[in-house]
Amino acid sequence: MADDPKVILSTEGLTKYYGGVHALESADFVLYDREHVAIVGDNGAGKSTFVRQITGVERPTAGKIRFDGELVEFTGPLEAREVGIETVFQNLALADDLDVPSNIYLGREEIYFNLGPFSFLNERKMLQKSMDALERTGIKIPDLKSKIRHMSGGQRQCVAISRAASFASKLIIMDEPTAALGVPEQRKVIELIRRLRQQDVAVIFISHNLVDIFAVADRILVLRRGLAAGERRPSESSHDEVVRLMVGG
Repeated sequence: MADDPKVILSTEGLTKYYGGVHALESADFVLYDREHVAIVGDNGAGKSTFVRQITGVERPTAGKIRFDGELVEFTGPLEAREVGIETVFQNLALADDLDVPSNIYLGREEIYFNLGPFSFLNERKMLQKSMDALERTGIKIPDLKSKIRHMSGGQRQCVAISRAASFASKLIIMDEPTAALGVPEQRKVIELIRRLRQQDVAVIFISHNLVDIFAVADRILVLRRGLAAGERRPSESSHDEVVRLMVGG
């Protein structure tokens, strides 16, 4: 049917072993274009392992990954970026001694002249484009030239998400984006994730926080001990039901 949603990402039998430990076992997953899906589970359930396989941080032991209709075997996150996937990892991968524009454009710097090690950065252009990116996502940072190390956890997280939103053309993956944040900062990050719907980009959201998940997800996939334990829609489920799937009750 012409109105059927487009599949942007799918996995078939995705499996990862670390020696004798089965971290992920035969995971089948489908993500549709512009959809926001939360992946939940206790520690060791396989959530972060799943992200590492589909973003090229690690190679799967078995299984297939298709992105935008093509079979892919990423050898690293840079290859995933090249096809339109941006990831916000738990460690954020921000450079503490650089300012906001330098972090947003880290590895993708705007330059005046490409002269190898003697190239000149177009700092004014990076600053303006960073201001535009932050405005689109509704983030307010008083001084963009301040070093990242002087910013709060919520501001740092918002910078990392804005960087992903600036370059992701098809998919953003977030691994525990509200972990270690206070309640006010969690709310800011959740509001930012809601705003991403305006950019028509699909989102995979990894989290323990069911309040956050029910606030932003179209679907919830529950992992337990490396296996898919079930899938629910927030509008048709409850926190208690998702918890029962997580713990096997």
